[in-house]
Amino acid sequence: MNDFRIPIGSWVNDAIDFVIEHFGWLFDFIAVIFASLYSGAEWVFTTPPFWVIIAAIAALGWLAKGWKLAIGSVIGLLLVVSVGQWNNTMQTLALTTVAVIIAILIAVPLGIWAARSQLVSTIVRPVLDFLQTMPAFVYLIPAIFLFGVGVVPGMVATVLFAIAPGVRLTELGIRGVDNEVVEAGHAFGATPGRILRQIQLPLAMPSIMAGVNQVIMLSLSMAVIASMVGAPGLGKDIIQALSRTAIALGFEAGLAVVIIAMILDRITGGFGLRARPTGSRRVRAGRGAEAASA
Repeated sequence: MNDFRIPIGSWVNDAIDFVIEHFGWLFDFIAVIFASLYSGAEWVFTTPPFWVIIAAIAALGWLAKGWKLAIGSVIGLLLVVSVGQWNNTMQTLALTTVAVIIAILIAVPLGIWAARSQLVSTIVRPVLDFLQTMPAFVYLIPAIFLFGVGVVPGMVATVLFAIAPGVRLTELGIRGVDNEVVEAGHAFGATPGRILRQIQLPLAMPSIMAGVNQVIMLSLSMAVIASMVGAPGLGKDIIQALSRTAIALGFEAGLAVVIIAMILDRITGGFGLRARPTGSRRVRAGRGAEAASA
């Protein structure tokens, strides 16, 4: 029994070698795009004075949930500045922002497609189960082989790690729209595209925003782990603190992660609450098909 062994690892290694040999140009192109996007986001977050970024985030907090979140964001970010973790925090925020945008651009259309096609849903569901159950560190292994060491493999691993809840909650939101409202749209002669834009997406927006919130939280957590393969940001200090048993450095970097996570969670949660359809908005959504057919 001990002599019998399925060489799955060798098969995977051969498959990766085959992909690198024949599609290396594609991964090089993806690496250039991802690196350029990160460089642009890093420039946006690190070039202005810290008080400009704090004011912008406070304004988002004000729009999302009011003055309490705005003041809390200012206090939290000033604390990050005071412990000397501002630049690392902005690098982590840049990586998270780019990864979240890419993940959402993939997750939302895929979730809509899965909601409108049972075949796509059946195919996508086990893939999402696989992505959600795989340990976070495992994502880094193929990313290193395909993209080398640096920020790009960290971003790719972050996107893969965070994309699943965005797809699931988008599909759930679209499928949860009242069938009578959709049927009313068909009765008014609206096209499927109009029904999606004017009825299904507005009513599914709370669920979609919940998915966006989860994508952001998972991206932030993975962005820290991605520093193990050379991604910049707070994760580098956390890893150094673990290797050197530097309690002070680890606590300061961890505190910055907690602060930025709480701010992002409250902001996206606030916009999610604002996206919940009231009774009048439900009526307007139900009448959206009539406007679409006009």
